[in-house]
Amino acid sequence: MAAPTPATGPVPPYPYDSDDTAHYASTIPPETTRGSTWSSTDRSHDTRPHVPPPLEKHGKLAGVADTQQDYTLVTFAPGDPDDPKNWSKAYKWYITMVVAITCFVVAFCSSVVTSDVGGVQESFGVSHEAALVPISVFVVGFGVGPMIFAPLSEVLGRRVIYASTLLLAVIFIIPCAVAKNIGTLIVCRAIDGIAFSAPMTLVGGTLADLWRNEERGVPMAAFSAAPFIGPAIGPLIGGFLSDAAGWRWLYWIQLIFAFVVWVLITFTVPETYAPTILAARAKRLRKETGDNGHVTEAELDPRPFKERIGVFMIRPFQLLFRELIVLLISLYMSVLYGLLYMFFVAYPIIFEVRKGYSSGITGLMFIPLAVGVVLSAACSPWVNKHYLKLVAKHNGKPPAEVRLIPMMLSCWFIPIGMFIFAWSSYPHLTWVGPCLAGLPVGFGFIFLYNAANNYLVDSYQHQAASALAAKTFIRSFWGAGVVLFTEQMYDRMGDQWASSFLAFLGLACCAIPFLFWKYGAAIRKRSTYAYGGDDDPLDSDVEKANQREHHDMEDLRQARSYVANP
Repeated sequence: MAAPTPATGPVPPYPYDSDDTAHYASTIPPETTRGSTWSSTDRSHDTRPHVPPPLEKHGKLAGVADTQQDYTLVTFAPGDPDDPKNWSKAYKWYITMVVAITCFVVAFCSSVVTSDVGGVQESFGVSHEAALVPISVFVVGFGVGPMIFAPLSEVLGRRVIYASTLLLAVIFIIPCAVAKNIGTLIVCRAIDGIAFSAPMTLVGGTLADLWRNEERGVPMAAFSAAPFIGPAIGPLIGGFLSDAAGWRWLYWIQLIFAFVVWVLITFTVPETYAPTILAARAKRLRKETGDNGHVTEAELDPRPFKERIGVFMIRPFQLLFRELIVLLISLYMSVLYGLLYMFFVAYPIIFEVRKGYSSGITGLMFIPLAVGVVLSAACSPWVNKHYLKLVAKHNGKPPAEVRLIPMMLSCWFIPIGMFIFAWSSYPHLTWVGPCLAGLPVGFGFIFLYNAANNYLVDSYQHQAASALAAKTFIRSFWGAGVVLFTEQMYDRMGDQWASSFLAFLGLACCAIPFLFWKYGAAIRKRSTYAYGGDDDPLDSDVEKANQREHHDMEDLRQARSYVANP
């Protein structure tokens, strides 16, 4: 374990490591001592070198007379083995694959039940629309949960949220499998949706914890593929399983998969959130040395825990409604998510109702969609290689907008696939047209989703989980609504024009990445929350440190703003 790095320059007082709820004085230092450093872990988990001579920061605890405490700011040193970004690539890839598989299972659970809606309808004697409600409330849970769990993960850490929410989800799958009425199914599916939403939201933050900007492209592609492969595989497995064993086994298979990933993520994946790791280190140092001066930046926050939680709870909503980038990217992802869930209702209409296929055969029609997703994910090394060239071109500091290039190239695949699906879906035509239409749609999904996630993470890196939660919130409500009105839309507009309407919607959204390519940098410059630093450690020489000196005060202001202001 690396020794704690003494901070330099004046600093506001910090709260002791105790249950004392007294309020502490807090001031922003008017200036920073020459040669001082400030490592803002809340912004980028920085590993910049600390240049001697170190000067301890001092503060006075409010309410305690004549008390002055010396500070030692606990940060990651260059090459620190406790810094997740310094872990071995093999270990980081293991964690990446575990969380990606978890996302696959969550997405699988959201779609597998669409294979036998008729079985639920028949068992409980309800309408077809009522039988669709368990699917819809699950997706609504995807939108509600992240607004709670993402901010909590930025206060409590990732690991405790992963473990607790997945366990809750596993437990509430059981009542779904043995439900005696539609009410039990709806309520338990809603709880499962909320609980399962945590992994889908936290993965982006976990990858930001593990990988630097130039490394993140391929891991993000692995994560981005999971939410689309899962829904494509769900109807494939579910169709044959429901034909053979009935709709209740669609829940037992969820229980098996969910329990396996809960064991993996709970017992093999460590904490990756830097502020949480540093807080544990500071607490251990205080205990070992008896010196309460070991603190982290987050512990400079003078407010009680409950007040901080309240601030973090509203952060995703602030990003969604105050940040144009988050809002428009979220709307675009909502359209894509709606198209995906529309397929779960539209495919049975086209292939079962119109062509008379069984649920199992209809599930096979999702294979091109899954193949398109896999092909897109397979292209990610080339995309990442191109990004690395842009990193070198910009001297290691490329603007976030370069992440939009794959989005600008691939956005056209979605409307193309949808138009093919629309106008080849006549009952008298072969199944090949609407089936293969899923290939370009699946191919476009990953490029768009991956680019959007990378753009949000690069733009709001220190609040990546909250930015992704905001996106998930709005897209999930749209996806839930699509499930409920797709059948009526196809009945009233006709198969061809209903699909064409969604294709035109996707075509209109193609303007969004081009808009941010031109104006994104200016928007981020005026943003309150956009990230303004870099992950790359600087060379450990005095000259480079002096070049960064004029940023120290801004670093401190940003760090204090992050932990103290909504």
